[in-house]
Amino acid sequence: MVITSSRINFEGSTVTPKTRNQNDLFEQAIEAVLSPGNFISYAAASSFVNDVRDVAVDIEKIIKRRPERAALLLETFIGACHEKAEEIDDSTGNFGMLVEDLFLDWIKARQAATHDPDETAKLLLSWMEDDPYGFCHNLDRQVVKVLDRKGLEAFVGQIRVKFESAPSRDETLFPEYARRKWGGVLKTMLAGQRDVEAYIALCERTELNVQDCLAIAKIYQSRRRLEDALTWVERGLAVASSDKRRSFGDHELHQMQRALLVKMDRPGDALQSAWAEFEEYPSTFTYKELICYVPAKEKKAWHQKAMQASEKGSLTSQIELWFKNKEIDRLVSCLRKATGQELEDLSHYTAEPLARKLERTHPDISARVYCALCMRIINAGKSKYYDAALDNIERAKKCYDKAGLNADWQSVVADVRQRHFRKKGFMAGFEDIVSTAPKHVEPPFLEQAKARWLKKRK
Repeated sequence: MVITSSRINFEGSTVTPKTRNQNDLFEQAIEAVLSPGNFISYAAASSFVNDVRDVAVDIEKIIKRRPERAALLLETFIGACHEKAEEIDDSTGNFGMLVEDLFLDWIKARQAATHDPDETAKLLLSWMEDDPYGFCHNLDRQVVKVLDRKGLEAFVGQIRVKFESAPSRDETLFPEYARRKWGGVLKTMLAGQRDVEAYIALCERTELNVQDCLAIAKIYQSRRRLEDALTWVERGLAVASSDKRRSFGDHELHQMQRALLVKMDRPGDALQSAWAEFEEYPSTFTYKELICYVPAKEKKAWHQKAMQASEKGSLTSQIELWFKNKEIDRLVSCLRKATGQELEDLSHYTAEPLARKLERTHPDISARVYCALCMRIINAGKSKYYDAALDNIERAKKCYDKAGLNADWQSVVADVRQRHFRKKGFMAGFEDIVSTAPKHVEPPFLEQAKARWLKKRK
């Protein structure tokens, strides 16, 4: 076994140093790859995390053969990552996710080594309680996937103690924060155990939310108690309807409702559910869901019905939906009625592809969208994007020329000159485009280099 670039390599190795044992090499690799004392910048963080993960993978490989040793190494690794935490710019969160994976491997190793589940649960909770770098944030959602039956029972027991001993509203400056925290963790664990009775009993003592209803419905569904599952789905939808904020959990409830209705031989009700959601939120996503429940012979009629209903949706959702379903005439008609402000309100990710797709077939609309893209930048005074704004306004000019709308282009020119004449960084390039003056192009680097010799020879 040898160490290569901080990675432990067992493959094809025929030399084993006599003065170093295998365990030392693992620990040396951990220290080497974490590079203590050296700050890891944002630019270097991704490569750094990949190197650290390579060592973690090598340790993971010995869990089955040497679980006791793997558990100890992982404890050292987790502790070392906490020591390193302030020496890395982890803006992406990748380092934190790696530490989360180390905790999961640690659990697997301790279970393979038949350690006391209660001790494992206590140690894990101590990290979750003292978590200065957020490495254990939502760790419970992953832990429930790797704990075995005894481990899950022990962890639930420990969490329940935390929940019951959490201070009440009158005992803390942050009313019921601890109870909400440990109550949420306990719910995750009970869902993992599929203990629906305990989950419902806990909900009676805490606030019932959409995710609770979804979790309970899934447990009943796994038990093939479809009526009970549907009851909780509908209860969740009732909770969601009382909250103006829309979440993914709402949509997941609708999806589950329809799947249950089909299993219960109620396809018509499933179709009406999909239609109601599409009517409220017309989009490519809800359209795809709707068509799944439409009988094959009725798809054409339902498509027309959906397209007509989608005219009440937002411009952004209409653009995506109508392009996807080749409703170009409908889209063009809508865009011709759109105001300049409505076009400017479109995101760059929606507007730019739209403008490019319409350049050949509908240059008049493409010109307006390119103008909107430009004005979006100029109105916001984002000088570092002036190059992009100039590119957009140049494309707009070409589209106006192609559409034979010179008067419209001149109107744009007059408006820009009147409102943005003080933005010198933009106006110089803009006037070049208006006057069709050729752009100054710097000669290639090597041509400039050769030109120096020509000057010398002269």
